[in-house]
Amino acid sequence: MTGAGGVTVVTIVHGRHDHLRGQRWGLERQERLPDEHVVVAMGDPVIGDVLEGTPGPPVHLVDVPLREGRLPLAAARNAGVAAAAARGAGVVVLLDVDCIPGPRLVGCYAAALESRRSATRPAVACGVVRYLDAATTALPDEQRTWRALEQGSAPHAARPAPPPGTVRVGHDPLLFWSLSFAVTPTTWERVGGFDEGYLGYGGEDTDFGQRVAAADGTFLWLGGATAYHQHHGTSGLPVQHVRDIVENGARFAARWGWWPMRGWLDAFEDLGLVAADGDGGFVLTRAAHGRVGRR
Repeated sequence: MTGAGGVTVVTIVHGRHDHLRGQRWGLERQERLPDEHVVVAMGDPVIGDVLEGTPGPPVHLVDVPLREGRLPLAAARNAGVAAAAARGAGVVVLLDVDCIPGPRLVGCYAAALESRRSATRPAVACGVVRYLDAATTALPDEQRTWRALEQGSAPHAARPAPPPGTVRVGHDPLLFWSLSFAVTPTTWERVGGFDEGYLGYGGEDTDFGQRVAAADGTFLWLGGATAYHQHHGTSGLPVQHVRDIVENGARFAARWGWWPMRGWLDAFEDLGLVAADGDGGFVLTRAAHGRVGRR
């Protein structure tokens, strides 16, 4: 159990076991070691076996079942943060299973949020994510180095990437993403966590960004809190998630008055998988229902 005010990393996972092992490799090598690693298994009963004997901080395992056969990403994150807070965490770092934390990630997140304990506005800290190529992702543990990860990766062009040691304060909720970020339990409670009505892929993190803004929160973009996103070959148009994206988009629009993920939805429309509903939104077509039925 984390001591009062400690730092806990939360990871939600379904499959991608090699990526989880890579993440554990990075957690073991942090300049500031996390006190605990809460791993939330979404309908994946073998995660305990995968983690057995891996290096890194102590693990606390949480099980969250699938819902309607889909990944409950929002509910899993909520369960992870609730477990971390109940076990004494003062800072919670949420890191997708695809991400290997750079050596200063935990320390940068902790320092940024610990320095704001007296602040009245909620703050969400966000680090730089660099995308690894396939060859670097596949390096075995004995060949993986920080230098190799840096040379075999590139930052996302559309996200802030401040230099190491700097903090850039931002207010644009559309820049938030859930790959790598950190909060205090107090901020999480004030924002309300993730909306568990989102099921499957897409929309829940955009909704969370809007919730932060609605709570008068700020985003802290941290230089040095780098995560390396492991390659998994699924970066194209996510047609396999068209149902999730339409249903989650409609839920988002009902709350915030506009549709997110428009780039994907417009591409789905070009493919005949969705159609305009005549009211500014989208519905699945017969072609999409046939695709969903074959999943």
